[in-house]
Amino acid sequence: MTRIATLATLLMLCGAPALAQGTNIAFGGLKHDTSQPVEVASDSLSIDQADGSAEFSGNVLITQGEMRLSAGAVRVVYAPGGAGQISEMRATGGVTLVNGAEAAEAREAIYSIDKGTVVMTGDVLLTQGQNALSSNTLTINLAAGTGILEGRVRTVFQTGGN
Repeated sequence: MTRIATLATLLMLCGAPALAQGTNIAFGGLKHDTSQPVEVASDSLSIDQADGSAEFSGNVLITQGEMRLSAGAVRVVYAPGGAGQISEMRATGGVTLVNGAEAAEAREAIYSIDKGTVVMTGDVLLTQGQNALSSNTLTINLAAGTGILEGRVRTVFQTGGN
């Protein structure tokens, strides 16, 4: 009986935050050094000199160290000044971000390289081992290895025991 009471108390205490509008979580596996070189592979590339952007399309795979981001298309926006510095990468068409044992999926993502953040939007699904979390938006701070899930956050915890 004590086990059931403890479980009921735990569910009451943890249930509300798990479904809250904003939930902070640790991303130990998504901690990442954003100063590493970025490599991009795709089926095609188009460059627009007028607005200083490039668009990779078709089976896009971006790698930076151990981090992998795949999408249908990625628009690269360069920092002002023409020095060739990438400001951000805007991924669309089904985005998957993998680093270590953690993975996140969404419809779109913006990787701000200078800020060291990835903002994923649209049907976000985050898996950490056997645990899964979903929300409307996931903001990852790669330097700190932390993230915030916002917009109808839902989760399933694997308890492992009886």
